[in-house]
Amino acid sequence: MNAAMNYLTVLVVFLLLAAPSLYGMAHDRKIDRQLRRARQDAESASHQARFTTVA
Repeated sequence: MNAAMNYLTVLVVFLLLAAPSLYGMAHDRKIDRQLRRARQDAESASHQARFTTVA
């Protein structure tokens, strides 16, 4: 029983230390997806504008 409590304590401490980092990584990935989508939208808009002016 004592060994199980020790393992559980180590796991809880690890999660408390890792949680802010994992949250930050998830936030950064969300921002990266937003930037990628905005870049794709801007590129597709510029391609469409170029096509309509040439045609």
